[in-house]
Amino acid sequence: MGTGADDTTAQRLRLLQAEFVQPVRSGLGDGRSSRITESPALVNLGVVDRIRAAVYEVEHHTRAAAPGAGQYTGEESRVYDWARRHTAHLEAEQQQTREAIIYRQGLEHAIAAGDTTVIRRHPCPQCGCYGLYWRAEARRAVCVNHYCTDDTGVSNTWELKRLAQDHIARQGAVARRAT
Repeated sequence: MGTGADDTTAQRLRLLQAEFVQPVRSGLGDGRSSRITESPALVNLGVVDRIRAAVYEVEHHTRAAAPGAGQYTGEESRVYDWARRHTAHLEAEQQQTREAIIYRQGLEHAIAAGDTTVIRRHPCPQCGCYGLYWRAEARRAVCVNHYCTDDTGVSNTWELKRLAQDHIARQGAVARRAT
């Protein structure tokens, strides 16, 4: 199930590691700032924390589903292959849950790298139209269809988790119909 999504998620994680784990550079300022007494972090700690949290989540989920998996000690971007190997024997529903986590993380990695267009490729879970966009301050996808609103008239919003679950479920349905 979903090796393409796994490859994409691993590629996005490698991109975060290679390009976005860089020192945060600030300008010279206007000369009114105090003198620096401590050296800044050598890497962008927010991105490092994001990567560690992603690896921890996949490892924790895998070890809960397959207790014999042991601790993951490899390169961060290979955690998805590791999880897939250790949970390949599980039932289809559990594998689908794993794939949804991996896919959601791929969306998160892309958004962290500045690519919010990944949201547009998903239909709205409510109305089915392809009018979603990313609202960073809410950390949710928003439907632009003016008929797709909640009871108070506010546009429906969706967590990445829901978009990932729906995407993986559609992939599974297509695969079942193809056989």
